[in-house]
Amino acid sequence: MWLTWRAATQHALYGEGGFYLRERPSGHFRTSVAASSVFAEAVLALLTEVDAELKTPPVLDLVDLGAGEGLLVGHVLDAAEPALRDRLRITAVDLSPRPAGLDDSISWTAAIPSGIIGLAIANEWLDNIPLDVAEQTPDGPRLVMVDLRTGAERLGEPVGAADREWIDRWWPLSCVGSRAEIGHPRDAAWAAVMRRLAHGRAVAVDYAHPVDNRPTHGTLTGYRDGSVVTPIPDGTCDITAHVALDACAEAGERAGAISTALSTQRDELRSLGVTGARPPLDLAKHDPRGYLRALARASEEAELIDPRGLGGFGWLSQTR
Repeated sequence: MWLTWRAATQHALYGEGGFYLRERPSGHFRTSVAASSVFAEAVLALLTEVDAELKTPPVLDLVDLGAGEGLLVGHVLDAAEPALRDRLRITAVDLSPRPAGLDDSISWTAAIPSGIIGLAIANEWLDNIPLDVAEQTPDGPRLVMVDLRTGAERLGEPVGAADREWIDRWWPLSCVGSRAEIGHPRDAAWAAVMRRLAHGRAVAVDYAHPVDNRPTHGTLTGYRDGSVVTPIPDGTCDITAHVALDACAEAGERAGAISTALSTQRDELRSLGVTGARPPLDLAKHDPRGYLRALARASEEAELIDPRGLGGFGWLSQTR
């Protein structure tokens, strides 16, 4: 069956028996959340900043978009001081079933809650929102069609007016054969987050690229069992594509954001105290076990801020 990439990915990931309805992410790819609890500690520090900005509201929201296995919210809850924990209202948003063993105080839902007062965080959420792919031809961009079973591709109809407008603004196609991943579904999803944020901050963390440096042939990628594979939309693998966070930022501003910051995970985590600094050697003499613990933590922090890996992720932060 031939479908557009957006329809095919929607079916493969979220349709009946889809990849994300039956699989857990940790079995297929490594994320910052799974790499170390240090990431959750940084999110907790960010949440504490937001709490102070909001002047300690009676109820403080933490909303995790694309919560996966609930690791992030679980770690944040465990690390929170009792005074904060008593005011914390945690909502995990995901289409998959609620994980076993998740703390009863954490709500699990498929819909983004409204009236959020606090922090909404989307860690590798936007890259799994399906989108269409267009390829430039001598007659203009046309949609790329894909076979669900084999991943084979062919060109379909010319793109519609809305897709063409997005391409011209955010992913100009310079030559025949170049491709654009049409990101307005991600823009709409992020705008929906901003509209549900009553007061506080929303943060998106993802693979990203800027408008002046889009990949010529796109970024569609498959993951299965920890390996990169051909993205075939048959439901057997994750299918992801990098995010035009700059386009999402503009959509967020139209939805009510009053401030915007685009940065990298390396810069943001370093500002939250994640430095990857090795412990002093003298500690090994006086407290060998403490030295080894500190060394292990430094290694975990270094992975999270490595600019060639997780540290290179884009961070979009907007307030309302």
